[in-house]
Amino acid sequence: MKTAKRYFVEGRVQGVGFRLFVERIASELGLKGYVRNRYDGRVEVYAIGEEVVLEQLRGQLQAGPPASRVDRVEEHAASIEKHKTFHVEGSL
Repeated sequence: MKTAKRYFVEGRVQGVGFRLFVERIASELGLKGYVRNRYDGRVEVYAIGEEVVLEQLRGQLQAGPPASRVDRVEEHAASIEKHKTFHVEGSL
């Protein structure tokens, strides 16, 4: 059964290729949703998929790309929105 999660990633996660890293991983995992920078320095990830696949995504968020430093990944249940792909959205 599909579910949706919203993640907020803290640390050195902007200006290091984090959004493109997330877009690639999420697309490879077959997830739908988006990733975007937030004004407060965090990265927000909204993903729709099977729970086991979302757990894989969370593990990748915690690891991050080589230039990043992830201090914390906050996870929240979310309502399912309609998205056809996983993509990078403009900053919020």
